[in-house]
Amino acid sequence: MAKIDSPQSGIIEVDVHGMTKRQAYFVINQRLNSAGYGVYRIRVIHGFHGGTELRNMVRKDFKKHPKVKRIEWGLNPGDTDLIIRELF
Repeated sequence: MAKIDSPQSGIIEVDVHGMTKRQAYFVINQRLNSAGYGVYRIRVIHGFHGGTELRNMVRKDFKKHPKVKRIEWGLNPGDTDLIIRELF
């Protein structure tokens, strides 16, 4: 089950641990398409100990998404941030 945080902070976290690539893509795409103006970043928690398939899918497939301005790789190798709009 995907964990989805409140969009009040401007950052939504979506946890896709244990999902297939197809399931994770659907959940992330749904959150991107439904993100309101208050959301400027979607943090995808894909993990890294179980392999790199989810991480690679997020970084490759969502780089081309029309709502994503850019992708940031965090200090945590299990997270990838999809930047929807610049904060400033």
